[in-house]
Amino acid sequence: MTTTMPLPFRSACHAAGLLLVPLALAGCALPRPTPTPEVAVPAAWNAPRPAEEPAVDPSLPHGGTQAGLAQWWRRLDDPVLAELIDAAERASPTVAQAASRIAQARASRVSAGAALGPTADATANANRGFQTSLFAVATIAQGTLQASWEPDVFGGNRAARDAAQARLEGSQAGWHDARVSVAAETANQLAAWRACRDQLAVSETDAASRRESARLSGLSTRAGFTAPADDALARASAADAGNRLSQQRAQCEVAVKGLAALTGLEEGALRERLARPAGPVPDQLFAIDALPARVLAQRPDVQSAARDVVAASADVANAEAQRYPRLTIGGNIGRMYVDEPSLSGSINTWSFGPVQLQLPLFDGGKRRANTEAARAKYDEAVAVYRGKVRQAVREVEEALVNLQSTADRTGDAEAAVAGYRAAFQGAQARFDAGLASRIELEDARRTLLNADTTQVNLRRERMAAWIALYKAAGGGWNE
Repeated sequence: MTTTMPLPFRSACHAAGLLLVPLALAGCALPRPTPTPEVAVPAAWNAPRPAEEPAVDPSLPHGGTQAGLAQWWRRLDDPVLAELIDAAERASPTVAQAASRIAQARASRVSAGAALGPTADATANANRGFQTSLFAVATIAQGTLQASWEPDVFGGNRAARDAAQARLEGSQAGWHDARVSVAAETANQLAAWRACRDQLAVSETDAASRRESARLSGLSTRAGFTAPADDALARASAADAGNRLSQQRAQCEVAVKGLAALTGLEEGALRERLARPAGPVPDQLFAIDALPARVLAQRPDVQSAARDVVAASADVANAEAQRYPRLTIGGNIGRMYVDEPSLSGSINTWSFGPVQLQLPLFDGGKRRANTEAARAKYDEAVAVYRGKVRQAVREVEEALVNLQSTADRTGDAEAAVAGYRAAFQGAQARFDAGLASRIELEDARRTLLNADTTQVNLRRERMAAWIALYKAAGGGWNE
């Protein structure tokens, strides 16, 4: 039996040598757009910051790990918050989707990288029957190893691999962004519930005070010492306080329902956690005296947008490479076994080829259009990236402004509560002595209630500003 070859060996080698000449160009990459566009960022933040806080040296937020994120939030010495963040991450469909995108991107990266190397497939077959070449009934079995390789002359496959790698890195940044967002949302929801609880305590105290005033007013009116109009005012004030108290209770219940949905915890177990005593609300979550503008580079959404630019740049190179010749080299080796009455035995077989050169001639402008579309997508990715950077700058600046605003108002709010409480106590004493009217007393009580409510809302606003800065900076940093 003779060995099969598509071409005589010498001719095949000569043809391969001619076709391999383009490999000399492999070291010359096709031009592609700049993958990292420059975006102007401020050298320093324009928003005011507390001057007494120390400077920090930012690094990668949380190290990109779940343990790092959890440890960051445990610095607040609030075990309930840390537990709720862990539960929310496990229950979050956004985090699960981000993790799935990482798995998909990793598979695409492996697939794109595999195109740079050779492929090999093994086949085996056997048949028995009348063989015309032998003019006899025979059994023929054959096993073959087939291999092929496309030398990446113009870098199209390398560009596809680079694009897949950039998208994998972007999906990893997206996963971190999802975790940071879930942590921030959980912290906000818990802070909102605690603020609601504090406001509920204020409303309960106010309602109890007004009910007692209404009771005493009723006794005084029945004894003939108080005018019916004053008694009606006392009863209306008590009813109004009861209405606000019921409304506040409903808001707190709604906040608990929202936390249960966010964390995926059973409501009874969640209420047990919320019933635990919480430590004092920290005045700050981290130091921000000299928060550097380069901290924007660690924001996951900015990182993801930057990797999209790199991927789009590689897509341009890949589309451009499709307009140039492609070379494919194949071959196979095998072993054949023949069994028939007059001949029995096995032989080795091999072949080199086909050696195929594909030259694009005419496609109606399809490849050029694909290249232009890839360049348009690159321009779009650059625009999105620049927009992300500008949005990041805005969010940091706004969070810093809100933080400074709450810091400036805290002292005034505390002074207002102290002053209005003293005024109410004085009005109460004058009313009890018959020197002040019911209207004066209720005005003083209402003013104190507004001051208490303002103070509770201010604490909630300050915590929200800290959490907004945490998220705007990409998830905090190591000091």
